[in-house]
Amino acid sequence: MHHTLIVANQPIDLALPALTVVTFEQYLADYPKWNEPKTRVINLCDTEQYLSNGYYCSLLAEARQHRVIPSVNTINDLRLAQKSHEAPLLIVKPQEKVVLEALSGDCYVFFGKTDDSRLKRLASLAFARFPSPVLKLVARPEQNAVYCQSVGFDAIEPALQPTFAARLDDYRQQQWRSAGKNKQYRWDMAILTNPDEPMPPSDKKALNRFVKAAGKAGFHAQVVTAATIGDITQYDALFIRETTAIDHNTYRLARAAEREGLVVLDDSQSILRCCNKIYLQDAFSYNKVPAPKARFVTDAKPATCSELIQELQLPIILKLPESSFSKGVFKVESATELKSRLQEMLEASALVLAQEYVFTEFDWRIGMLGGRPIYACKYFMARNHWQIYHHDGDKTDSGDFITMPTFEVPKPVLKAAIAAAGVVGTGLYGVDIKQRGNKVFVIEVNDNPNIDAGIEDKYLGDELYYLIMQEFVSRVERRGRQ
Repeated sequence: MHHTLIVANQPIDLALPALTVVTFEQYLADYPKWNEPKTRVINLCDTEQYLSNGYYCSLLAEARQHRVIPSVNTINDLRLAQKSHEAPLLIVKPQEKVVLEALSGDCYVFFGKTDDSRLKRLASLAFARFPSPVLKLVARPEQNAVYCQSVGFDAIEPALQPTFAARLDDYRQQQWRSAGKNKQYRWDMAILTNPDEPMPPSDKKALNRFVKAAGKAGFHAQVVTAATIGDITQYDALFIRETTAIDHNTYRLARAAEREGLVVLDDSQSILRCCNKIYLQDAFSYNKVPAPKARFVTDAKPATCSELIQELQLPIILKLPESSFSKGVFKVESATELKSRLQEMLEASALVLAQEYVFTEFDWRIGMLGGRPIYACKYFMARNHWQIYHHDGDKTDSGDFITMPTFEVPKPVLKAAIAAAGVVGTGLYGVDIKQRGNKVFVIEVNDNPNIDAGIEDKYLGDELYYLIMQEFVSRVERRGRQ
């Protein structure tokens, strides 16, 4: 059972009898205690000043092997960013500009939450980036941004202190768990998800199987979101089961976890490489990975369109560099459609990937982990459509599938999958391949590939989940020996 300890500059009454509240001086003098339980410290001292009581509270907590929020790294990230004028800021979406302009006074975020529903996204984002009990958001409409500032409990006006106490109690219950009496875990793992995602990489059944497999492998796994993950340093491993992107919390959390020494799947470099189809195409070409003929396009001039048609033949596939689940991918059937679609796509990206159209009734998906194939599926095209996924407004349709052992996959397909994954890294990938006779064409490598109950695991069952968790074990143990 974890013991929660609240440290503040002065004695405070949070009206939470289950919590132990001490001053910094008491924490300095009375802790650590002999045979104390695992302890978490919530540091409510002002941490804005370097070498202040608040700074030393977090520093000493880490030395005493107490898990603490904010961590010393979070304190330094906020302080150094302010000092260098790079600013701990959050970029505001266009629809939120009016909100910022309308805001007045101080806006506080308590453990990632705020009473202002308009700022729900920004509050979660702020806490994910700078896990701290109290953050003050300062609007900068002229910069289209919000600045984050960490403040101590003393800065909270009395009227808001009951709200803070309630949020603290909620956070304490979310973050600290009781391990089973007869089961001891060697490590802690966060499995990052987004419950609101319409097409997540893993469904709830698969997530439950990951948690179960993690337990067998020695991990105490917790399914979290960007808003509830809290201080990343409390974990040994981060398993991302949310669709990744670069300008996104998945990439930011992967980078933050790597800086703290966590084992991360998929790592930030894999996200960076897989999320950009321009990178993949160039890497395939350089490393002689078999792929459809392709060109990078920077304009929609008639001469360019004519060259594309001559080289690739109609129909032509156009892809935005960052796209997933068949979104941002278009098939054009005529010169007029080619020009129109290119003009539209070049407004969103300086480069568009134009690729020859390779018709097949299904795509191979080879699951790769640590450079070796672990599962294989055939994904058939959606009915009356040329892609696996057919997006029609809010409705998404998909084709059938067949899952099989990797030893039944044709050797050219496996060889291409291994080569394609090798240009990205050694993470968990899904390699999409088309096959026509003896020829194979790698379409892309996906980090964070789909693993859903009853589909990708249909052949291996629970063993698939355990294989992935064993890879985490190997990496955590290698990290410990370095």
